[in-house]
Amino acid sequence: MINYKEKLHKIKAFVFDFDGVMTNGDVWVYADKEAVRCGNIKDGFAVQYAVKKGYTVAVISGATSLSINNRMAMLGVDQCYTGCGNKIETYERFLKENNLNEDEVLVMGDDLPDYPILKRAGVSCCPADAAVEIKEMVDYVSLFEGGHGCVRDVIEQVLRLHGQWFHPDAVIW
Repeated sequence: MINYKEKLHKIKAFVFDFDGVMTNGDVWVYADKEAVRCGNIKDGFAVQYAVKKGYTVAVISGATSLSINNRMAMLGVDQCYTGCGNKIETYERFLKENNLNEDEVLVMGDDLPDYPILKRAGVSCCPADAAVEIKEMVDYVSLFEGGHGCVRDVIEQVLRLHGQWFHPDAVIW
């Protein structure tokens, strides 16, 4: 079996689930039915940094919320697919629209609806607190939980490998 780090050389794109990956999975629902989620600022920095470095970043989520679209737009992510009942169809469309092969895509998910796209990803990853079934099948389990740095973990690994992560002598903006 190939070590997942060897597969990272081919990565050109990242696909993330939202709830449980970009967030800790908690959803607070207010009386007006507004759902509120909490994200991690370091994950957000890594996402926008990857976009600025030319990587394709997308979210494929079963949830539907304007807050998801707004957060991704703030980070420069314009491929935010929400309300996905069948994530594999969306994933296939994403690959086709971006002219990507599966081995060029790192996917991070945390629960059973993510299983089909994780199975087909070039590199499959999950947060430390993912469902057991997901942890057992992915290439890499982050040391960080969802919403607590797992997104930055995988982005940073890829960008470091490609020599594109922060260097103290470089201007990053």
